Amino acid sequence: MRILLLNPNTSASVTALVAERVAEIAGAAATFVPVTARFGAAYIASRSALAIAGHAALDAFAEHGRGCDAVFLACFGDPGLLALREIAPVPVVGMLEASCLEAQGVASRYAIVTGGALWKPMLAEAVAGLGLGDGLVGIRTIARTGGEIARDPRAAMPELAAACRACVEHDRAEAVILGGAALVGLASLLQPHVPVPVLCSVETGVRAVIAAARAPYRRPPAVTFDTTGLGEDLGFLLKPQDTGGQDIE
Repeated sequence: MRILLLNPNTSASVTALVAERVAEIAGAAATFVPVTARFGAAYIASRSALAIAGHAALDAFAEHGRGCDAVFLACFGDPGLLALREIAPVPVVGMLEASCLEAQGVASRYAIVTGGALWKPMLAEAVAGLGLGDGLVGIRTIARTGGEIARDPRAAMPELAAACRACVEHDRAEAVILGGAALVGLASLLQPHVPVPVLCSVETGVRAVIAAARAPYRRPPAVTFDTTGLGEDLGFLLKPQDTGGQDIE
């Protein structure tokens, strides 16, 4: 099984970090092919960066997606998730969606903790847009961004632990999602300091994408339209095909 591990930001170090952890989680169940966006933000921490990352995700899939059995969108904001599902002939799994679904399965009340203050309203909008708001009782962020946490994860641990405990004590959360590709591996370190399950968004995503790749999948009708100025691979993928007047089944 071959799964595209798509990092829609431009930080190759985060791609390498996630790829290493994903390989440990997946073991022999799947081979993950890591790809880093060729344009956009190094770390996504604003709506504009998130919007650009959605385009970058489509661009990266068009260039690297051929021959893959599924796509793992390795960004907690799930940029471009629904658009990828329009153009990909295989399942596409996002970290945010997968984490919320798993949290809903283990707790009636759950919360999210991540880095970067601007993520709070963005995540609230994303969760609502995916129709997964049931049971979400809080979103808490720390001042350090994902990029800062990736550079010095140990320094962020006290703040992350405090945010997780606040979710339990003040929001009455029964599970906490630790969200963000740059935070991979930290959930297990935080767990002894938090009295409810702490879910790693990367680990939940890996489990979900492997399950999706194994399950029967019926792709939606292909989406094509005329474009201008896109990357060569993405432009070709979206270009209406000449069928000689015949319908494509």
